[in-house]
Amino acid sequence: MKKCLLNRIQSVMKWLLSFYLIVLLPQNVIGQCGIENKAFSDGEFVSYDLYFNWKFVWVKVGTASMSTVRSSYKGQEAYRSSLTTRGNSKLDNMFIMRDTLLCYTDRNVAPLYFRKGAREGKRYYMDEYWYTYPKGNCHVKMHEQTSSGDHLWKDAEYKNCIYDMMSIYLRARNFDDSSLKEGDKIPLPIVDGLKVANAWLKYNGKTTLKMKNTNDKYRCLIFSFIQREDNKNHELIRFYITDDANHLPVRLDMFLSFGSAKAYLTGYKGLLNPLTSKTN
Repeated sequence: MKKCLLNRIQSVMKWLLSFYLIVLLPQNVIGQCGIENKAFSDGEFVSYDLYFNWKFVWVKVGTASMSTVRSSYKGQEAYRSSLTTRGNSKLDNMFIMRDTLLCYTDRNVAPLYFRKGAREGKRYYMDEYWYTYPKGNCHVKMHEQTSSGDHLWKDAEYKNCIYDMMSIYLRARNFDDSSLKEGDKIPLPIVDGLKVANAWLKYNGKTTLKMKNTNDKYRCLIFSFIQREDNKNHELIRFYITDDANHLPVRLDMFLSFGSAKAYLTGYKGLLNPLTSKTN
């Protein structure tokens, strides 16, 4: 059960960056797969603590951090974003978690390359995606190295834009929330493994949120990440993001089959815009 629990926590953490999800509407040409970036800057760094509700007590079990810098990819100007998740000593006693995610996007945040390497317990596996845009479509070359060492490959082409768990985070932070109404649902064409996940976001309105272990408060927009499995809709994560131009996730509530977890923002630097949502 502990291994199953930690597998579930890690699966949720990979979506962390996975607020990554907010307003992605179907697109038809490469020019529309990108968006003018007004939300983040070169040199941004954010960090989170992860807590799990263990027998009615919230226990810190790990951390996550993400950085974004200017770079180049095959001679093209790009953003390079990386995410690491690490279990702490308490978690290591039950289950080792060491994940590293990397992505390159162009300067308009259209995806170019993604890689995830994950050590979970005694398992190690890797996912890789390469993006090209022939004739206005989105072509994705997918590579999966399984924990048994097998290499699986797939090529697929889509009329709509397709994102991964990192590039969607950068893309979504630049959304325009002025037209959203409570209850709106936003589809999420996102590649995961060798398939495209059937998932969406639901907008749940606004709130003011107090952070854990500090007096910091933020005005936030609330979104639920929902995935359809076994002919049922399941809310997996509830995101609280800043109601300002940064659209920075400050808390994530994760609903597991046998418990719940939360991720709290613990630090940030290099933000592009003033954090006007912070109320004290």
